[in-house]
Amino acid sequence: MRKILILTLTALFLSACSGGTAADNDKPNLAVTTTFINDMVAVLENGVDGFNTEMIIPAGEDPHVYEPKASDLRVLGNADVTLYHGLNFEGRMTAILTEGVSITEDFQYENLEEMEEEDGTTADPHFWFDIGLYKQAFTAVKDTLIKYNPGDAGLYEQNYKYYITELDELDQFVTDRINEIPEDSRMLITPHDAFGYLESSYDIEVHAPQGFSTDSEVSNNQIQATAKLIADNNIKSIFVETTTNPDRMTRLKEIVRSQGGDVEVVSGEDNELLSDSLAPEGSPGDTYIDMYRHNINIIADHLK
Repeated sequence: MRKILILTLTALFLSACSGGTAADNDKPNLAVTTTFINDMVAVLENGVDGFNTEMIIPAGEDPHVYEPKASDLRVLGNADVTLYHGLNFEGRMTAILTEGVSITEDFQYENLEEMEEEDGTTADPHFWFDIGLYKQAFTAVKDTLIKYNPGDAGLYEQNYKYYITELDELDQFVTDRINEIPEDSRMLITPHDAFGYLESSYDIEVHAPQGFSTDSEVSNNQIQATAKLIADNNIKSIFVETTTNPDRMTRLKEIVRSQGGDVEVVSGEDNELLSDSLAPEGSPGDTYIDMYRHNINIIADHLK
């Protein structure tokens, strides 16, 4: 099945490239795969406008399972440079991203969290909840923009320096808010395990019955064990994510209740955690810093 998928994507890619048109100006064409990279570029391009930038995976979509369209492949075919996450985060697009620049290429494996898959252990791609790793990826994006637009290197470096300061302030904000949660309540329960780097970076424990994949099924044993964990530790709240099925957390609440406990499912408009995508433009969490603050405020407010 995987071989068929790769061949199909390659055929679509070649077809899309043949029908592309050049941009109307002399700026390089930049393709980015996700909202996170698009936000990095927007920060660095503030006051510069050095690229024609197009994003492939729309806000709110799950990159793990996103199916590329012919129009997406046309964007990639016309790009002078493509920026993508790597670590297999783009899932079904991985086979056609070999010519781009992975913003995680220089990450050291020992700094990455691991996850279990059917064929063994691999790196957890959700690195953006480690602000130190996010800085490293941001540096890779900055260096790539300078390479293709060296005339604006000074402005890129200026924007970079200012944003690094903002990331340091964000790190302190996250620490302070988590410290507001009583130590015995610092347990984050989410559907899929996108918050491992939050756990390794800060004093909070993370559990997810669905595991790392957003399209996997949850076994009865996994959900029963998570329900027992919630009841035994008197956890007040569990959290829905924007890119996962909320019914799974409702089911978990029901099982907790059957065991004599009770827990709130935090969901609804502007109350869901953002994990694999930033929010659509104009919504809370539509930039990386706003996303992180949004998540931590929801977590801290409901676990205190």
